[in-house]
Amino acid sequence: MALKTKIDSLRGEITIPGDKSISHRSVMFGSISYGETKVTNFLPGEDCLSTISCFRKLGVTIKEEENELRIYGNGFEGLNEPNEVLDVGNSGTTIRLLMGILAGRPFFSSLVGDASIGKRPMTRVTVPLAEMGAVLDGRKNGSYTPISIRGGKLNPIHYKLPVASAQVKSALILAGLQAEGITEIIEPSETRDHTERMIRKFGGVIQKENQVITVKGGQKLTAATIHVPGDISSAAFFLVAGAIIPGSEIILKNVGLNPTRTGIIEVLKKMGADLEIIQNDSDSFEPVGDLLIKFSKLKGTVIEGDLIPRLIDEIPIIALLATQAEGKTIIKNAEELKVKETNRIDTVVNELKKLGASIEATEDGMIIDGESKLHGGTVSSHGDHRIGMMLAIAALLSDDEVFLENSEAISVSYPNFFAHLNSLLN
Repeated sequence: MALKTKIDSLRGEITIPGDKSISHRSVMFGSISYGETKVTNFLPGEDCLSTISCFRKLGVTIKEEENELRIYGNGFEGLNEPNEVLDVGNSGTTIRLLMGILAGRPFFSSLVGDASIGKRPMTRVTVPLAEMGAVLDGRKNGSYTPISIRGGKLNPIHYKLPVASAQVKSALILAGLQAEGITEIIEPSETRDHTERMIRKFGGVIQKENQVITVKGGQKLTAATIHVPGDISSAAFFLVAGAIIPGSEIILKNVGLNPTRTGIIEVLKKMGADLEIIQNDSDSFEPVGDLLIKFSKLKGTVIEGDLIPRLIDEIPIIALLATQAEGKTIIKNAEELKVKETNRIDTVVNELKKLGASIEATEDGMIIDGESKLHGGTVSSHGDHRIGMMLAIAALLSDDEVFLENSEAISVSYPNFFAHLNSLLN
C-alpha cells in the first residue's frame, strides 16, 4: 500500500486500543477461574482472537460484543480435550502461555501456528515443563511447532530462566498453579508482570522478592471484571511520531503505565522529548494515564541492560526515533529481538536503510547515527506488525513516495492504526 508521506504535523487526540498482553491474559484467566468474567476494552486483534479460538476449542464458553467479552469459566478442571489442533496463528503469547496451562491437564493436545511461529524457539518452555512432568514433543526434539502435549500431574520446580522472558515466566507460573507444591522461578532481570497482577485480580496469591517469584499449586481462582488499559506498545508509535514530526502535539488517552512496560517513556525523556503524563490512575490493578507528546529536538543515547526487557517490543520504533536524534544511539543486550515475529534486528536495519537511515546491526542490537533525512522506497513489514507500523511512521518524514508491502500484518495488534493516524493529519 502507498503510505502518507511528508506531512506538516500530527495534532489531536486518540484513545489507544486495549493492551495485547493483558487482553490475552484476561481470556486465559477467565477460562481457568470459576464464574463469569467480564472484560471491557478487549483488543480484537488477530493474535487475541486466536487465544479466544483456542479456549473455545477447549470447551470454554466465550461471548463477544464489540470490544467486550463474557467468559464462563469452570476452573482448570473445566478445560476439555480438544477435538482438533489448537491454531495460535501468529501469537507467541498464546502458544507459550497455553503450553503452561495444558501441561497440567490430563489429556492430549496439539499446538500449531503460522510460518513465523514455526521458526520461534519453544525449548525455553518445553524443557522446564518436561522437568515438571509433562510429556511434550515437536519438530527437532520439541524445539519447534507443531507441539504435542500429554499433560497430567505436575511437580513443583525451582527454575532459573536462561533469558528474561515474560512469556516463559508466565508459562511456568500457569503450570505452577497446577503443581503439587511450591514453584520458584528466578528471573535474570525484571519482565512485564501482567500475569502476576492478573493472579491477584482473580483472587490468587503469588509472591515476588527481588527476582524470585513463588507460586503455590492448587489455588482456586474466581471470576473478575477486567478493564483492559491501552497498550503502551501501540501508543509508542504515536509517541515517537509526535516527538519527531515538527509541529506535532498529540494526546494519547488510556495508556497502560505498568512500570515493567514504561521503558519507552524513560528513553524519550532521556533523549529530551517534550512528554507529559497529564492524568494518572495508579490505583487500578494496572496503572493507566493520559500522555501529551510534542515535537522537540532530541539527542542520541545508549539503551542497554535491565531497561531492554521493559521496552523490547518498542525497539523497532525506538530505532526510527534515533534516526531523528542528534548524535549516535546505541542499543545493546537485545538478542531477544532475533526470535520475535522476524529477526527484528536485521529486519529493522535493512528496512530503514532502504529509506536512507544511517543504521547498522550488531550481534545484540544496533548503532544508529542521526539525524537522517529519509527518502522514498518500497519497504516490507515481513509479516511483523510492529515493523509495519514503524515504517508507516517513517514514511511521514519522507519527501518521496513510500510503498509498504504486507501491510495487513498491522491488524495483528492494532486493527484501526491507519484510521487513528489519519485522524491526526492536518
